[in-house]
Amino acid sequence: MSGAAIAMMIVAILIIWGGLGFALLNLYKHPETDTGDSDEAPARSGAEETSAAS
Repeated sequence: MSGAAIAMMIVAILIIWGGLGFALLNLYKHPETDTGDSDEAPARSGAEETSAAS
């Protein structure tokens, strides 16, 4: 392998593993709080129902 090929391989490895590390760090700092029940409609209060009906 030439020196240029080794340098490009190191750059590619750093980009891939650096992106993975950054993604994991981001998920650690900002965890997802979704419960996974996205198909259910959100609960509505009584005030919203009366104002929408009038």
